[in-house]
Amino acid sequence: MIKLEKLNGTMVVVNAELIESVEAAPDTVINLATGNRFLVKNPVDDVIAKVVEYRKQVYSERRVVNPLEGFEKK
Repeated sequence: MIKLEKLNGTMVVVNAELIESVEAAPDTVINLATGNRFLVKNPVDDVIAKVVEYRKQVYSERRVVNPLEGFEKK
């Protein structure tokens, strides 16, 4: 989830996994896979940086699990 600022100054938390596109119209438009759209003050580059940071954080916590661990090789 990433925090963004709506045009009226309120904060909105968006699921970064649902972002399909980010448009740089006069304002930044976030389009979600759900069909929802958000107009935010954050510039496109800021939104991209937040998504990249979110994904780095999520994927760095993943552990690789070997499903064959503990089984003998034949």
